[in-house]
Amino acid sequence: MPTILSHPAVPLAIGLALGSRIIPGRLLAAGVVASILPDFDVIGLRLGIPYANELGHRGASHSLAFAIVLGLLAAAFASRLRASRLAAFLFIAVCTVSHGLLDMFTTGGLGVALAWPVSDARLFFPVRVIRVSPLSLKTFLGARGVVVMLSELLWIWLPAALAGLALYVARGKQGKQGKQGKKGKARA
Repeated sequence: MPTILSHPAVPLAIGLALGSRIIPGRLLAAGVVASILPDFDVIGLRLGIPYANELGHRGASHSLAFAIVLGLLAAAFASRLRASRLAAFLFIAVCTVSHGLLDMFTTGGLGVALAWPVSDARLFFPVRVIRVSPLSLKTFLGARGVVVMLSELLWIWLPAALAGLALYVARGKQGKQGKQGKKGKARA
């Protein structure tokens, strides 16, 4: 898995690129939490739930179904998130499912149960470039953790920043074209 330090790259890139009118601060904060939440399944390891179990690590909490449920929950609380129901649903669902998708790019583990409950199959992408993070804090704080963080900078943060910047620039150009169109109509 990528670390909990890198899963927020996706909601931050989307939220900052779209701006606070579309993704208000509260919704952005909820998106960051939603991007990390699937990894709370590691608590199950301490409770005796096997890794490969559907409730184990990278199981049900990493699925599209889980993302949709969290999105629906966000839609129900949209007013508290200061967003429309649609924006809350879409943003939280995308942020949550991004977690499992990023995990599918990692070099270790058993894969992601993205299609749970329809399928228990654990999936990876054909290209696996993100170094898997150790589950042990002691191991993470050593040399292996440095390798993991460098991998995440290259394969998560850099692409997220570039995609966010591209979206931001595209939004700016679209806004300028819309304003020019309105000025033209006002003159006519």
